[in-house]
Amino acid sequence: MKYLASILFVCFFLNANAQKEETLQHPNDLTTLNYTVEEAPEWTALLKRSSGWFGGDGIFTIPLNGKEHAQASPTDKILFLFSDSMIGEIKDNSLMPGYKMTHNSVAILNGNSPDKNKIIFYWGKDKKGEPETLFIPKTPKTGPDDYYWLGDGFVNTELDNSIYIFGYRIKNVSDAAFGFKEVGNTLIKIPVNSKPTYTNQQQRDTPFYIADNEGNSGSFGAGIYVNTKSAGAPAPDGYIYVYGVIGKWKELLVARVLPKYFEDYDKWTYWNGRNWTNDIKKATRVADWVSNELSVSPLPDGRYALIFQIGTITKDVGLRIGKTPYGLFGPAIKIWDCSKDLTKKTYTVYNAKAHPSLSKPGELLISYNINSMEFFKDLPGDPNLYRPRFIRLKFN
Repeated sequence: MKYLASILFVCFFLNANAQKEETLQHPNDLTTLNYTVEEAPEWTALLKRSSGWFGGDGIFTIPLNGKEHAQASPTDKILFLFSDSMIGEIKDNSLMPGYKMTHNSVAILNGNSPDKNKIIFYWGKDKKGEPETLFIPKTPKTGPDDYYWLGDGFVNTELDNSIYIFGYRIKNVSDAAFGFKEVGNTLIKIPVNSKPTYTNQQQRDTPFYIADNEGNSGSFGAGIYVNTKSAGAPAPDGYIYVYGVIGKWKELLVARVLPKYFEDYDKWTYWNGRNWTNDIKKATRVADWVSNELSVSPLPDGRYALIFQIGTITKDVGLRIGKTPYGLFGPAIKIWDCSKDLTKKTYTVYNAKAHPSLSKPGELLISYNINSMEFFKDLPGDPNLYRPRFIRLKFN
């Protein structure tokens, strides 16, 4: 009986201790998350279109009221950013002649619901009135053949409510695996109350395109976390966190700056694993195998969710749990298998990220992009292939 009593005592102690650890695990537990995931077909259908804009990738969303961490209201406006975009006509599921690809475009959604009658798409026009890229590089470092793909952006409530967007300067080359490479990083500024096509936009080169001694290169702007009270952050420290991705292993870097100094590059600091440094070359890798576009969002329990495509171009949407917006980040958790969308061997999935201003409380609306390795061969037979799909991550 004494032996049995000892066993029961030990079991009681271990159970009580386990319950205690369970109640305290969240701040430091980077491996466990109770959730469910489902398709969000109503949001996927929003971007399935047959006239004008009918395809694109990228897709960052910016609430124009600056409230990054709250669901938009029916009277709010959400700015959508797209990179390569398709403009043309689809009839009877066939792509009509005369379609054109532009390197970026935008849309504005009025309200918080996926209503096709409340979203308007915008792109530039050339001298002949034909579709043209909206944001065209015009900085001192811009080369004659450079164009922009768009990174993340936000409304800076401490700098006159201007919109800031990262622009990656891209150049087509013959000596790269995919036929293009990034050659520079730019900050695009759009004054408050500006209307598309943003003819009053301002552009500045930045020092945020980086290369190390091992031949790895990368850029900041893959995601932005606005950790301010005005943005509705649950634990604001007043900083803007900007994420970069570098190298073939797609490693994550973190920078931060106060909103009022966003244009003062000398005031930016970089996480080196222990503290913040002014030396961009000392930025440490806080995670790997992320995607070139991603997001960081607060979880209901005080932790943070890094959403990305595992390994950049794979079928799996991934999540890493962070203790803070800059890490530590735990191991990758596969939350969604995109195989359903890979109806051909040439199709690819990439750049998953969350959209908090389009998400209901307790959820994260997540997009991922579909493309083809033989794009112009596959597009005529499947003209709606090239557009984001959406899923909904619910926290239990």
